[in-house]
Amino acid sequence: MIADVSGETFDQAFMRVRDMDASLDEQLRAFSDATRQKRPDFAAAVDRLVERLRRYGAGDAAPQAGEPMPSFVLPDDAGHMVSLGQLLTQGPVAVTFHRGHWCPYCRININALAQAHRDITVEGGQIVAIMPDRQKFVAEFKSQSNVPFPILTDMDNGYALSLNLTIWVGAEMQKMMEGDRDLPTFQGNSSWMLPIPATFVVGRDGLIKARFIDPDYRKPVAIASMLAALRS
Repeated sequence: MIADVSGETFDQAFMRVRDMDASLDEQLRAFSDATRQKRPDFAAAVDRLVERLRRYGAGDAAPQAGEPMPSFVLPDDAGHMVSLGQLLTQGPVAVTFHRGHWCPYCRININALAQAHRDITVEGGQIVAIMPDRQKFVAEFKSQSNVPFPILTDMDNGYALSLNLTIWVGAEMQKMMEGDRDLPTFQGNSSWMLPIPATFVVGRDGLIKARFIDPDYRKPVAIASMLAALRS
């Protein structure tokens, strides 16, 4: 049963869903339902975008399991440069891509990753999150959300572009988001491009053990599958 959330703001709906005693999938579905009730036009536009991305195979050309994960050197929230090679000396890594600190679905997914962080580190694994937001927004988000793993800034989506993981939101979505989600300020450019949500589990040898890519950002991060890949 879908709750009547007609009187809620999006921030209120996010806080309600974030604090639910429910699975990640249930939390994301609840927020999606709230959005669909409050902004059916926006939800329908997202549906059309996702259908179009699936039709054209968005993300399919990203590196595959068994291939080397292309290296990166990106700044963290404190401005320190972090490289994939450096991380792999400490163990396998789950490299996760997120649209930005402003995206409630990303925040819910990252919160779930933060909760799973202990289990992942006990297994000898690591998480690193990558998003195109400028450092000051990443630092604020990491501090407010108590995220225990690095969040790196991918300026202008450069690394995501190299992996064939970047999309333009399209004219319809851009028009709907303008005035509400200030991507040009958050990213420092006016491209209106975003990464496709994705996770790559990379072994210490630099090879991709598994990848999980879904152009529908409303879907949950595959934490159980990610854990299984890190253990393998």
